[in-house]
Amino acid sequence: MSKMVGVDVGGTFTDVFVLDEATGQARVAKVPTTRPDQSGGFLNGIGQQIDDLAGIAVVVHGTTAGTNALLERKGARVGVITTQGLSDVLEMRRRDRPRTWGLRGDFEPVVPRDRRLEVPERVLADGTIRVAVDLDAVRDAARRLIDLGCAAVAVLFANAYANPENERAAVEAVRAIWPNDHVAASSEILPEIREFERFSTTALNAYLQPEVAGYLDRLETALKGGGFTGEFMIVQSNGGVMGVETACRLPVRTALSGPAAGVIAAGYIAQTAGFADVITGDVGGTSFDVSLVANGQSMLAAQTSIDFGMVVRTPMIEIATIGAGGGSIAWVDKGGLLNIGPESAGSDPGPVAYGRGNDRPTVTDANVVLGRIDPESPIGGTLERLDVEAARAAIDTHVGTPLGLDTMAAAEAILTVANSRMAGAIRLVSIERGFDPKRFSYMPFGGGGALHAGAILADVGLARAIVPRFPGVTSAMGCVIADMRQDFVQTLNVMADQVDETALAAVMQTHADEGLAMLDAAQSRFEARDIRFELDMAYVGQTHTVAVPLPVAVTEGRVTPPTRAQIAEAFDLAYHATYGRLLQNGTRRVMNLRSAVIGRRPKFDLSALAPDPGGSMQSAFKTQREVHFGDRWHKTAIYDRLSLPVGAIVQGPAILEQLDTTILIEPDLQGTVDPYGNVIIERRI
Repeated sequence: MSKMVGVDVGGTFTDVFVLDEATGQARVAKVPTTRPDQSGGFLNGIGQQIDDLAGIAVVVHGTTAGTNALLERKGARVGVITTQGLSDVLEMRRRDRPRTWGLRGDFEPVVPRDRRLEVPERVLADGTIRVAVDLDAVRDAARRLIDLGCAAVAVLFANAYANPENERAAVEAVRAIWPNDHVAASSEILPEIREFERFSTTALNAYLQPEVAGYLDRLETALKGGGFTGEFMIVQSNGGVMGVETACRLPVRTALSGPAAGVIAAGYIAQTAGFADVITGDVGGTSFDVSLVANGQSMLAAQTSIDFGMVVRTPMIEIATIGAGGGSIAWVDKGGLLNIGPESAGSDPGPVAYGRGNDRPTVTDANVVLGRIDPESPIGGTLERLDVEAARAAIDTHVGTPLGLDTMAAAEAILTVANSRMAGAIRLVSIERGFDPKRFSYMPFGGGGALHAGAILADVGLARAIVPRFPGVTSAMGCVIADMRQDFVQTLNVMADQVDETALAAVMQTHADEGLAMLDAAQSRFEARDIRFELDMAYVGQTHTVAVPLPVAVTEGRVTPPTRAQIAEAFDLAYHATYGRLLQNGTRRVMNLRSAVIGRRPKFDLSALAPDPGGSMQSAFKTQREVHFGDRWHKTAIYDRLSLPVGAIVQGPAILEQLDTTILIEPDLQGTVDPYGNVIIERRI
């Protein structure tokens, strides 16, 4: 059992990365994603590379099942039991609205009003129980929700973060009569202040439980039926992994799971190659996902809005997503402006060139028409040839004719708009957050990322592009690389000079014990175990908090808590680093304790991906063909990317082809193969 398998399911393709730890060899597969049940493509992808599942030690899965269920509103029929008077919290949100202008909005929460039931109970903000929960009313509400056909229920009580006693009693009563395990409690999911965020996260967790739990159960059953006896784990949105049992209990933590795995892999690859600052760009079939890694650390956001009104309060890698993937449809609006996306052709029917019934041009179709993708060898392995003429006709009909452009100019226009949108997303995560893109490298991955690298370098002014060895399956590789991680949060809501050090120590130790127990229960081998603590703090009167890392010593699992003086000093350092100043005579306030327990999984040596030392430029050369750049055709050398030796320098214009992607080196650029098999694309000297 020496094989580790990472599987990333995207909107268009399912990617598989297989690492044999015994030999250091890696293999990849890319197959179409099956919808609506993604398990078919998952198992097909593994089966293309591994005949006997008994030889697999671990399977790690980056899934979009939860994200898709939220975006498409295809979660379970769910009900809510809440405190009397609070049934409309999910609908009121933060008094925001879907559209800035206008008097009306059309937002509907995932739980409609007739399934949001109230019961008598009340806990005050200081944890005092003013009204004990009416358990008979709770049972009646649960039975009514069962009669309404609810497959899951969320129990959402006021101030349950301060004292969960009422909520625990209600949950126990509901679980005694509920027909399945899908009962979510806000004090278990998010024991943190701020009512809407706690209610939203818990309700969305219940909304996803039946869908995600059923999907993962089907996968695990199929794997075991094929002889798999290893460990099956799921990537979390924070870039760590968790066991299937945890994922079924907390499916809301799988939102953006696949893109997060890609960021983890990109950060590791870039740092190994000597570049600690990198901006990632994952171009899939449906979307373009961007993230920033500074000094080797990915950025974590405490909360994310998956869609309007769908707020998830759990640590997630910060990822900006726009609808500009290979399958994004190009269209001209009534004002005569060319647009890309957000509608996508996906994998079925796919771009026009796939010949599966779509007649509207996509970004992939533009690349095909311009000669940048070889129509005789499309990625994915299911098509023998791409239909170039159909793609040309679609571009003429939907873009060229409305804009008065010939075919080539229309195709170039499609890519110009797509590249401009991608560049805008990169500026969003860099310039607009105070990072100078000139000191960052760009790592394009996904099936279409490396086709757009040169244009983005020129548009944004990034230092270079680093194309990993297997860019089309980088997220799948990230599944293999990711550490196991568990995050905890607990609201304290106390002045910094009044922190009860003993009580704080008890909460920190509880978090550490629960996290370490999770690591002990895993089958994985860990090189190290880290425990991190930070506080959300602010000055009294401020709404927004800053993250304050705590200098905490952990010896053999025992936590030595910080003193009040250390907390104050840590806050001053963090606040000054964020804002460049401190407030005179400001009173410090501690809102939340956040803890993370991380099991560092062994990382494989990326030099195992290096090219065969016996290769040469001559043996890697395949042919030449005409490729369109700007306003004319260029004779362009075509190479087998995986056969290029370390140190090879490829002058543009050139195209490097491989199973999972196509790399475009534009005329003013050059690519160099580094010792890890990455292609470093830079401007010609």
